Amino acid sequence: MSATDSETVRSSAFKPQNASLKVILLLAYQSFGVIYGDLSTSPLYVYRSTFAGKLRMHENDDEILGVLSFIIYTLTIIPVIKYVFIVLAADDNGEGGTFALYSLLCRHAKLSLLPNQQAADEELSTYKLEAPQESNRDIWMKKILEKHQKLRTVLLIVVLLGTCMVIGDGVLTPAISVLSAVSGIQVAAPDLHDHVIILVSCIILVGLFALQHYGTHRVAFIFAPVVIAWLFCISSIGVYNVVTYNPHIWRALSPYYMYNFFKKCGKDGWVSLGGIVLCITGTEAMFADLGHFTPLSIKIAFGGVVYPCLLLAYMGQAAFLSKHRDDISRSFYKSIPKPVFWPVFCVATLAAIVGSQAVISATFSVVKQCLSLGFFPRVKVVHTSKQIYGQVYIPEINWMLLVLCLAVTVGFRDTITIGNAYGLAVMTVMLVTTCLMTLVILIVWRRSIVLAACFLLFFGSIEAVYISAMYIKVPEGGWVPLLLSLVFMSIMLVWHYGTTKKYEFDLQNKVSMKWILTLGPSLGIVRVPGIGLIYTELVTGVPAIFSHFVTNLPAFHQVLVFVCIKSVPVPYVPQHERHLIGRIGPKGYRMYRCVVRYGYKDVHKDDNDFENQLIVNLAEFIRTEAEVTYLPSSSEVTAEVVADERMTVMGNTPSSRILNVFGTGSDFEQSSVSVPTRVSPLGSFQITEENEAIRAGCKKRVRFEISKSPDLDPAVRQELQELIEAKEAGVAYVLGHSYVKAKKSSSIIKRFAIDVAYTFLRRNCRRSAVALSIPHISLVEVGMIYYV
Repeated sequence: MSATDSETVRSSAFKPQNASLKVILLLAYQSFGVIYGDLSTSPLYVYRSTFAGKLRMHENDDEILGVLSFIIYTLTIIPVIKYVFIVLAADDNGEGGTFALYSLLCRHAKLSLLPNQQAADEELSTYKLEAPQESNRDIWMKKILEKHQKLRTVLLIVVLLGTCMVIGDGVLTPAISVLSAVSGIQVAAPDLHDHVIILVSCIILVGLFALQHYGTHRVAFIFAPVVIAWLFCISSIGVYNVVTYNPHIWRALSPYYMYNFFKKCGKDGWVSLGGIVLCITGTEAMFADLGHFTPLSIKIAFGGVVYPCLLLAYMGQAAFLSKHRDDISRSFYKSIPKPVFWPVFCVATLAAIVGSQAVISATFSVVKQCLSLGFFPRVKVVHTSKQIYGQVYIPEINWMLLVLCLAVTVGFRDTITIGNAYGLAVMTVMLVTTCLMTLVILIVWRRSIVLAACFLLFFGSIEAVYISAMYIKVPEGGWVPLLLSLVFMSIMLVWHYGTTKKYEFDLQNKVSMKWILTLGPSLGIVRVPGIGLIYTELVTGVPAIFSHFVTNLPAFHQVLVFVCIKSVPVPYVPQHERHLIGRIGPKGYRMYRCVVRYGYKDVHKDDNDFENQLIVNLAEFIRTEAEVTYLPSSSEVTAEVVADERMTVMGNTPSSRILNVFGTGSDFEQSSVSVPTRVSPLGSFQITEENEAIRAGCKKRVRFEISKSPDLDPAVRQELQELIEAKEAGVAYVLGHSYVKAKKSSSIIKRFAIDVAYTFLRRNCRRSAVALSIPHISLVEVGMIYYV
């Protein structure tokens, strides 16, 4: 199977109903190293953070039993009931996470704030899910959100808040996990100074982030065994401690001890919830990483191994503390039997690194999604593995995370303070998921308001109680995720606002069709050989940058293609639905539009075949347009025509293609291929590729030839011949180099946002030509000032 074919089936290949039991078990095994590293290392610091304040343990064990009871029921209610049984069912074509829920909502109601939406996007095979018939009772919430733009903006801010908190996790998780694991050395060497612990932790963190650009696919095979070994260690130690110190610790299974805990501890007990909540850190990964696994495989791994192992670990620590109340600062490591201390310490350090690696990779993935949907400045995205789909590395984000992580580790020097910040970030993400899931229940699943209200009140109230306890600790470290979220959200909102205003300017100043029709010799316009690709964000009309270009240089290419690279609210766009082709003006003008659509998790490849694929789709469009024009009743027509601009989804039936490109990479073999088509009058193109060029590392050379079939329509033959001649003459990329400025009448806030913040981001992000992989030698940039 080719790479493009793999992309096409990516979103549906591993659905539970399609996967065999062997595949599901394999995915369950792999999920240990990707999903559960963070969640499984939480026993390192939960009890220490819980009893870090004024909460004290007394002789009757009421506090220990109360804390253990809260941990047991928190682990049961949030990860098991909420995520495993409910949230995992809200996948977006197999994908999970905050953007997946937002994508679902945008496709079932007009909530998206993406600027260049069009009706043709709704025809994507991955765009809609089957849903029950709408009724007036079910769609009232949908109508309210669609009617009020401010509500849609609030929804977007909520989504971005959850996203920013996930980025904050990428800073806090490595810091608290590695520092907690390394601090175990002080149990074996009590006289070791804290500075040594900080130094060792920083060295590990620097090494962890420095290796990110290599990708994790080379060492990913050890991730799952490390986490499984860690779970085996903590569960075995837990059983040992329960049997040795307090066999009656199982009494904490009774919810009475939670009531008794609040009754005796009062406010101190409520504040201690900020430490208890750390037992579910990493739970969101079960949903966020759903795209790499299946719901069933995640349920098997969590319910069969992770959940019982964590319960045994927490019960074992509680049993140990019931007899060693003074050892709370290092309760986990001191509860380890001495003969196995160093092996467990080594496994704990490795598990902390694996858990940190998973969160860092998730941060890269989230930033890439924000970038795809236009909510983040252009940054370099490197795909580190050809085998593991979707594994990306973003250098700018990586080094920024490293600096922030080192600052948190050196600045706080203690897992308790870091834990205060970490818990707030984790619970905020969970509360955002709860709010979005409530809307999914109403709008997507179309369940009753009562069911949605019950979901919101039950889980929302629990999470709100935990968050309220965390906000008490804002001065003690809780301000870190708030500050990080404020900075990242400001960047996202400013970038989105500036991009939207720039699009609105293009939309208001686009060139009319009447102006296009007046182009000709009377204006001194000449047509030069070659293909001109005019990049624009518009999906209809001609951008003002083209008129600006023609006014200053009264010439344009023999064939013009207005190219729009756009994102749609789906995770993946199948390859055969990616290109949307249309014609601008009369046929004699040889002007076309090509909209290239990507999902928020699609790979934007740096592909030398872009030009060849463009010729393929233009040739198909010319053929299908002729069929629709001259043979409207023919059953052979496979194109899907959109009424507004006669835009056509090309490649809907791969077997109907009349041009293909073969041979990539070092394994290329010289070939001359004639590809038959179902429509006999069109014949085929011939493609010849030069082996020497490939060996020399040069760009692949392709030659297109038209079939000599006498049945080919003369007009179609002529247009195809002109297309081939233009391709052989060369391709030029015309790109706008815009300067966005606020109007003089704008408010101070708007002028600051556009003239200062947005301008700063544009100057310091990747240039459009680099982000779009446009060859520098073929680039033509047109400067233009946008007053918004």
